[in-house]
Amino acid sequence: MAARLDGPIYTAFLEGKNYAEDAKQCIQHTVERLRATTTTVDRPGMLLGKIQSGKTRTFLGVLALAFDNGYDCAIVFTKGTVALAEQTLERLKKEFNSLIEADLVQVFDIMHLPSGLPPYVLEQKLIIVCKKEDDNIRRLEEAIFETYPSLSHSNCLIIDDEADFASIGFRRTKEEGVKINKIAGQIDGLRKKLKSTSFLQVTATPYSLYLQPEDPRTEDGTQTFLPVRPAFTTLVPVHDTYIGGDFYFEQSKEKDTIASFLHREVAPSELRVLKKPDGRSFKLSEALTSPAVEAIRYAIVTFVAGGCIRRLLDASARKQVRKFSFIVHTERSRAAHAWQEQVVGAIVEALKQIGVSQPDVLRTLIKASYQDLRRSLELLGGPLPSFEDTFAEVVRQLPNVMIARVNSEKDIKELLDESGQLCLRAPLNIFIGGQILDRGLTIANLIGFYYGRTANRSQQDTVLQHSRMYGPRPMDDLAVTRFYTTAGIYSVMNTIHDFDAGLRNAFEKGGEDAGVVFLRKDDANRIVPCSPNKILLSATTTLRPRKRLLPVGFQTGQKREVQRVVDKIDGILHEFDAEISSGRPFLIDVEVGKAIVDLIGQTFEFEEEGTGWDINAFKAAMDYLSKTNSIEANRGKLWCLVRRNRDIQRMRPEGRFQDSPDTKQEQDVAAGLDPTTPLLMLFRQNGREEQDWRGSAFWWPVLQVPRAAHTVIYTSEMVEPA
Repeated sequence: MAARLDGPIYTAFLEGKNYAEDAKQCIQHTVERLRATTTTVDRPGMLLGKIQSGKTRTFLGVLALAFDNGYDCAIVFTKGTVALAEQTLERLKKEFNSLIEADLVQVFDIMHLPSGLPPYVLEQKLIIVCKKEDDNIRRLEEAIFETYPSLSHSNCLIIDDEADFASIGFRRTKEEGVKINKIAGQIDGLRKKLKSTSFLQVTATPYSLYLQPEDPRTEDGTQTFLPVRPAFTTLVPVHDTYIGGDFYFEQSKEKDTIASFLHREVAPSELRVLKKPDGRSFKLSEALTSPAVEAIRYAIVTFVAGGCIRRLLDASARKQVRKFSFIVHTERSRAAHAWQEQVVGAIVEALKQIGVSQPDVLRTLIKASYQDLRRSLELLGGPLPSFEDTFAEVVRQLPNVMIARVNSEKDIKELLDESGQLCLRAPLNIFIGGQILDRGLTIANLIGFYYGRTANRSQQDTVLQHSRMYGPRPMDDLAVTRFYTTAGIYSVMNTIHDFDAGLRNAFEKGGEDAGVVFLRKDDANRIVPCSPNKILLSATTTLRPRKRLLPVGFQTGQKREVQRVVDKIDGILHEFDAEISSGRPFLIDVEVGKAIVDLIGQTFEFEEEGTGWDINAFKAAMDYLSKTNSIEANRGKLWCLVRRNRDIQRMRPEGRFQDSPDTKQEQDVAAGLDPTTPLLMLFRQNGREEQDWRGSAFWWPVLQVPRAAHTVIYTSEMVEPA
């Protein structure tokens, strides 16, 4: 049944809000599906968006339209923090303000719901905000079934915001087997007692919701984990200004793009310095000189310079001159946050002092950051303030840098503005905190993110929710944005982005019947199925159509030993000289490809933990993709493309490891092959010392996933039981 779109609540709600047409279609589709479908906790409606992509704005529209289409009240469950509950409450009051004033809608926090509400109020459309916490849910049940029992007979829409947090999930106990989590059980119990309900979950990280195994097995013995199927799923449209993992982890690999300037590497030793005071490694008096805090010092200087450049450009364009923000998020503990506040404070204070006493020293520091930012700003082709104007603005604004530690509910409450965002009180704002700076919290004009949470054993959804740099970001601001973390953490976050993109792509292509194959190697060296909640993300490889797999961040070994191994690889390839000389791809047995890859692995050295090459995953991908090929004649085979006499710098000009031995020409060749057979590209690099190698030729492999491949998650390691 088509939803009524001209009702008094929805039309008034939309006034002045500029909802895009695709967003309104998403809202309409969601309400129509809610009305037509029976939804429950284990078969919910699903509103699926991306991190900071407008999910809240969309579900508010769903609320308004639902009220014109037969729903009398709504319960909005929020993440279990006071701050987020208050943020949601204030957002609802603001968005429904005209309707509240017209006595058509009322908005309440369950913990402050008045007693003695008259029929005049109860007959309006009611929105009740409830934190996902025991006392709040008990208070909600008391209000609905005891204080105002008429509500229990109304048609109610339950919206579970951040649905993967504390709502749906299961735990295993020795005594009782598998049991539903407590909060999920409470929500389900409430729903069952209500006379008429619809249930809508809202999330950007649906993995715990979708990836519950139903244990179907394919003919080859692999196990596909299908969703616990939602009654329906609506995808929140991504607006034009949205910036997410594609920008940070895919476009960043393209040369001469703004994204390629984003990542700046942090030494792991610096994160240890920022964990707690240790006078042997760093003293606050050395804030401007110590190599122990080189990256965070550079990050702060670059943030100040970038913020000042953007403020000057705002002023020259006669726009409102904005305030800017920077986040430091490396630890959970409050003691670490207090120490980081001292370190950042010492750096900022020292910058202020030399601005007066040693302006030439400050000028040198700002000049380095200005030149860095200039390279990305020039790609925009717009105006650029002169260095002298920028330096003068930096001197003016340094006294206005505000540092705020955010590690408690009280801190958040004090720092939120009326729109529910962290309040930017000064022209330049530095926020230091941990878990409290994650999901649901919006931070405006973020142009610097210093991140150091060890992600090796973090959950997929947790790490994604830390990514506060995602969201609507204008390209002008991205040109002065920098993301600081270690090479190891960046690599894990890249893996997590791959994981997220692969699952989302599979779901979008297959709708509610989409499945994802989860694999691992067992002790007998066989590829076997594994449960998605058992994978270790740091050891995960996602295979999705057209993805390239390759080692990055290595140095070659000692010249003599590398040359010995390269001679062996040359010998294997010698028998294919005729095919290689044609310049075209040719078929080889997967076992030959794996033998070459094994030899290549002997020639590489990796300098930092977390940046290595999972050669077992690489070979497993070759195995799996070649043996599941739908072209029978090509099963167990790979396409192979060989290129020799290549010269490539080990490092890019911006200081990152080179990750593109293949050119667009080779990528075009891959695109023209049959869609189900993988391609192994082998590039014989000359490895010259002047290119920062060790003077020996070496082979660099790239595996191209075929474009018709299904999404596969492979892990070489499993999560150990707690």
